[in-house]
Amino acid sequence: MSFLKNNKKKTGAELLVKCLEQEGVEYIFGLPGEENLDFLQYLSKSNKIKLILTRHEQGAGFMAATYGKLTGKPGVCLSTLGPGATNLVTSAAYAQLGGMPMVMITGQKPINSSKQGKFQLLDVIDLMQPITKFTNQISSANMIPSRVREAFRLAVEERPGAVHLELPEDIAVDKTRRIPLPKSITRRPIADEKVIMQAIELIEKAKKPVLVLGGGANRTLTNKMLLEFVEKTNVPFITTQLGKGVLDERHENFLGCAALSSGDFVHRAIEESDLIITVGHDEIEKPPFIMTEHDRRKVIHINHSSASIDAIYFPQLMVVGDIANSIWQIKEKIKVNPDWDFSKMLKSRQAHLEHSKKIRDDDRFPIFPPYLVRQIRNVMPSDGIITLDNGVYKLWFARGYPALNRNTVILDNALATMGAGLPSAITASMIFPDKKVISVCGDGGFMMNSQELETAVRLGTNLTVIILNDKAYGMVKWKQENMEFSDFGLSFENPDFVKYAEAYGAKGYTITNAKDLALTVENCINSTGVNVIDCPIDYSENDKILNKDLKKISSSL
Repeated sequence: MSFLKNNKKKTGAELLVKCLEQEGVEYIFGLPGEENLDFLQYLSKSNKIKLILTRHEQGAGFMAATYGKLTGKPGVCLSTLGPGATNLVTSAAYAQLGGMPMVMITGQKPINSSKQGKFQLLDVIDLMQPITKFTNQISSANMIPSRVREAFRLAVEERPGAVHLELPEDIAVDKTRRIPLPKSITRRPIADEKVIMQAIELIEKAKKPVLVLGGGANRTLTNKMLLEFVEKTNVPFITTQLGKGVLDERHENFLGCAALSSGDFVHRAIEESDLIITVGHDEIEKPPFIMTEHDRRKVIHINHSSASIDAIYFPQLMVVGDIANSIWQIKEKIKVNPDWDFSKMLKSRQAHLEHSKKIRDDDRFPIFPPYLVRQIRNVMPSDGIITLDNGVYKLWFARGYPALNRNTVILDNALATMGAGLPSAITASMIFPDKKVISVCGDGGFMMNSQELETAVRLGTNLTVIILNDKAYGMVKWKQENMEFSDFGLSFENPDFVKYAEAYGAKGYTITNAKDLALTVENCINSTGVNVIDCPIDYSENDKILNKDLKKISSSL
């Protein structure tokens, strides 16, 4: 091929940078090692890609995954071999289970010769195999363009997830005349007209249909079509945790978010329905309802791909194709059934609102979780972004914090890992510097990646971190109490979080009474720089409210 002969030779590392530029990469989050130095040298010459140096590979992976979630483009992270690569494992699983497009690049020893024997040598390809969509060792510089293009294609293809490329040291210096490949233009297929008409027939004949909006509906721009469908039909909707924000949750047809496993007001509404229309259902997420073979309800599955049948989810009809197009086709042709009856479902929603009003103004100290949720919602603008780490407070926010726009509540209901809240907030503040960003973390989860405060300060980000301080792993402690085990092994002591924040160059604040909470948060989100708020939290009534009280009230509806 003459164009290859006329093209100047490049090293593998230089070509990899060129390929990443061709893919539109803006940032590479990572912690390089000596095996990445050739790549790092060429990356330093790029005027299109910025290296975001982190303090831990796990933080880099969480940042890259969040970039993928917020932009729809693959986030890229970088590590060295051995321990650097193993530190990306949790981040890989986070992106893979959460449906977030992410590309990991790890270094490796030379594959054609080695002067260090098996020092730090792991089979990273085999390690990544079960937790990625694609993993590949680049064994020749000539392979780089095709491997990069394939990795990026697979990362974004439904269902999105994590992919991995390994670049050995000798391949990084290997010479080639190859050039980057252009992006492929693709469009998702649309559902067959026959199955659309079958879906319409089922909905029109139902008495009490309900929409359940999942993570797949949140990944793609379905909100316009879904809103038009809801406005035309008045069919009420529920979201899963990963589906929060698909539609404005102030809408009168919004029934709530499925945060608990059972016994909540939304479960009563689902039980009342005779047809469940799942839009973007993600089998990775904790299920919002359980199907049984004797169930009278029917389920329509609307998604980019067909459902994997298991014991608790086996929809009777699958509408497979572009979600927005499927909803549009149904909306255009459906006739409103005057016999649809949503009264009991909406009664459940009203009961939820009334119950929330009774508890959200409780200004006890330490802070009561529903009060915390309410005060943050009151001061955050409609496009403000909150990122949640993993803990029992996530349930309170899922249930009680209305998401007004898509991707304004970033939480993990797939891997449900701790430690992602702060890195996710850093990415959100980088991508949307004009938006207010708050990270809500438990004290346990915050300390798992608290070193990234230095990254946040160094990058000049504007964000607020609220640490819910109960000196324990609160979620597990609640479960321990609920299962009537003795209190053991879950409590600890914390540092002085104000001094800790100041040591990194951030500002620190401590909440000493409930009435100061809203003003402190408001002042922080309206100031520049990184702000850390130490907020004592009272979880003593978790079980009473989220278990006993809810089941008692909802069962009476």
